[in-house]
Amino acid sequence: MSAASAWSVALAGLDGTMVEVEASVTSGLPCTVLVGLPDTALNESRDRCRAAASSLGIGWPMERLTINLTPASLPKTGSHYDLAIMAAVLCTSGKVPLQVVKQAVLVGEIGLDGRVRRVNGVLPAVLAARRAGRALVIVPMAQVAEARLITGVEVWGVASVADLMEALHGRPPEIVDVPAAAPVVVEAAHRPDLADVNGQPEGRWALEVAAAGGHHIFFQGPPGVGKTMLAERLSTLLPPLAPDEALQVSALHSLAGEPLDDLITTPPYFAPHHNATMAAMVGGGSRLAKPGAISLAHRGVLFLDEVPEYSVRVIESLRTPLESGWVSVARAQGVVRYPARFQLVMGANPCPCGMYGVGSACRCQPMQIRRYNERLSAPILDRVDIHQRLSAPRRAFVEANDERPESSAVVAQRVAEARERQRHRLAGTGWSLNAEVPGHYLRKVLAPKAGRQLLETALAKGRVSARGVDKAIRLAWTLADLAGLSEIGTEQVAAALSLNRAEWLVAA
Repeated sequence: MSAASAWSVALAGLDGTMVEVEASVTSGLPCTVLVGLPDTALNESRDRCRAAASSLGIGWPMERLTINLTPASLPKTGSHYDLAIMAAVLCTSGKVPLQVVKQAVLVGEIGLDGRVRRVNGVLPAVLAARRAGRALVIVPMAQVAEARLITGVEVWGVASVADLMEALHGRPPEIVDVPAAAPVVVEAAHRPDLADVNGQPEGRWALEVAAAGGHHIFFQGPPGVGKTMLAERLSTLLPPLAPDEALQVSALHSLAGEPLDDLITTPPYFAPHHNATMAAMVGGGSRLAKPGAISLAHRGVLFLDEVPEYSVRVIESLRTPLESGWVSVARAQGVVRYPARFQLVMGANPCPCGMYGVGSACRCQPMQIRRYNERLSAPILDRVDIHQRLSAPRRAFVEANDERPESSAVVAQRVAEARERQRHRLAGTGWSLNAEVPGHYLRKVLAPKAGRQLLETALAKGRVSARGVDKAIRLAWTLADLAGLSEIGTEQVAAALSLNRAEWLVAA
């Protein structure tokens, strides 16, 4: 036949659109034309596919070959269209029947020698195929396990163009399980545990409150007091991801190119370096943006150590994601929206040298300290629920403290119980954590019956903003959940205000 078509998927963030790959052979000088708004990697697909066909002796049409990607107005990026292009051309040449080609969705890159290579975004692509009602997906053999994480879709794997031709004839290659190698006995790597943190009872308690309610937290203190140790252990206090959360998190990591053999069920932890760019943090790309650190930390922990050293633009870019849980990145070819509901943990020294308030060791000038702390704006600090100052423990305390602190497992049990109380209280609202509840619902439904005077006094004296009052109420509910209380009282409100104090951060 002179024309045929196959199907693939165009990904814009986690959203996928079915793309029909049409191939047509007409009279004219031998050439291959690819149309339909392809990017550079996709435009080079014609050369990869032609070289692979030639190396396998399949042959390539010696007439004018036009390959059209429909819808033509949708920008298309990536090399995962190679399999669909090859299938459409083979069908046009009569080398494979049309029956399987018109039913399957094909995702994969082809090498010059005919091998089928891994591509990014297989998981969201299979999700898009299932939503479109497709029952068969053909992917690289190395990514069959990842594609089969999506139920309700039959998955075939191909390792080469020869395998693809067999599959398109209705004879999918068998997936041979590689026998497991003999187990190698190695020393187990140490997993972070809250029991490793000696001292800092206030920091440990603040971390437990943050984990229980999903609150953001800011640690400030001199070097070596345990800011990083505490931040690294927050994810060990969080419960496993729910099935829908695990699927969404796994799709994000698949889009970023991370190999997956199973769903990610533990909350992710990301700690980008302070020289991270805006694109690395929020997502970027020349045509359609890829997920950044804040999206890869979705449903997990994002730790910014030495946060005043980050670019001011990078820090300020966190404002919207901290409030909405989403980030939208606009590029010339369109706007991509990624989920970014993470728990932010920030760590900072009190001054550039880090020794402010530690005896007389600080050598910084007052103006240096002020400029250092002013890199964190009031709007950013106002979005962080817990502000905890950490002090260096005394030597006598460290030597005398022989009792092992509580482990992450013990604290995680209390966190799970507190979160269960929140889910029960917020059932039917669309929110599951105190940190997610908007201010209007707090004031109308969950307003405290006790402690109102404390909140009004703090607001009148400028200790908290209007948003800070909402934060204090959320924290008070988390404290009540940890204590097993059904209502918040004056004690919880007072403790929440003490955890939410930020004036010493900007005044240091």
